[in-house]
Amino acid sequence: MSRLQTTDGLTEEQHELITLVRKFVDEQILPVATELEHKDEYPTQIVEGMKEMGIFGLMIPEEYGGLGESLLTYALVVEEIARGWMSVSGIINTHFIVAYLILQHGTDEQKQHYLPRMATGEVRGAFSMSEPGLGSDVAAIRTKAVRDGDEWVVTGQKMWLTNGGSANLVAVLVRTDLGESDSPYKNMTAFLLDKESGFGETAQGVTVPGKIDKMGYKGVDTTELIFEGHRTRDAQILGGVPGRGFYQMMDGVEVGRVNVAARACGLSRRAFELGIAYAQQRETFGKKIAEHQGILFRLADMATKIEASHQMMVKAARLKDAGERNDLEAGMAKYLASENCADVVEQSFRIHGGYGYSTEYEIERLYREAPMLLIGEGTAEIQKMIIGRRLLEDYPAR
Repeated sequence: MSRLQTTDGLTEEQHELITLVRKFVDEQILPVATELEHKDEYPTQIVEGMKEMGIFGLMIPEEYGGLGESLLTYALVVEEIARGWMSVSGIINTHFIVAYLILQHGTDEQKQHYLPRMATGEVRGAFSMSEPGLGSDVAAIRTKAVRDGDEWVVTGQKMWLTNGGSANLVAVLVRTDLGESDSPYKNMTAFLLDKESGFGETAQGVTVPGKIDKMGYKGVDTTELIFEGHRTRDAQILGGVPGRGFYQMMDGVEVGRVNVAARACGLSRRAFELGIAYAQQRETFGKKIAEHQGILFRLADMATKIEASHQMMVKAARLKDAGERNDLEAGMAKYLASENCADVVEQSFRIHGGYGYSTEYEIERLYREAPMLLIGEGTAEIQKMIIGRRLLEDYPAR
């Protein structure tokens, strides 16, 4: 095992699981990741392998057929998977957030109906808050659900759904103006949408137009979701009561930020591995480039940032596992790890020189993947606002 990104206090079971996942990554993901990524091909065999390992049910309690593991264990598994191919970690991230939302906020009927099939990967989750005209401004969403007798009619357009095509369950945040509050945050509701996998009309009044072409983060499908008079019922409201959707989704985003931090840590470590290996192979001016002070300084900087990101991510996960508020630490972890990841990947790219620009070298793929982590689950600017506001709460003026 690498000296970097070690985690103190893990149980023997946690060590065994992480070792198993690392072996899976080395044998099943790394050998095919770049080829599949260049083809923008969905990693079906890798997903089937993760199903067999129980990864889709990693944090779902044993009573629902899952493994009942902690957020920390999940984050460490994600870190390993992202080291192999960041897109694969995205496939399980959105699934996990939906399972977490149902577990924490769903009715008993929703838990019994969805969680056992989510644990096996039979039901695969996606979630959506964003829309074409807005990003982090969740209060401005326009997709609406209007009550019509015993039903709700949903109309609008959602954007940037990871797993939007492959998922058959989507947790979607919409506006429900019930007139009970002036606050936009209390007029939002999360609905659980059952749909078919694939593209086109995947449910009554629901269309997934197709995959969005992206610079990186390929393989996994990122889509829009269009509602045209989709009819649903109270039973599909997360928790059964309208008006709580914003707070439910923010709870899910908190754990999602730990996940993004973990993905950044995994991607950073792979970039470091590639950079330090290449630096000990490539020669200039009669010696390995790793022996040049300029390259040594890069390696030292990369390793320090990798280690700091990992420890911040571990702290945020452990706080959530302890039942404590972790929005400050999750925001810090996501901000630090994603910014560090972008820098570490660029430094590894520079170490590779001209070869880093070649599609034959793995670092080229990582160079296109890292930017997604800068914007996923909230930009750096959003994280800084969250961090700053929490600091003002903790350090009030005397």
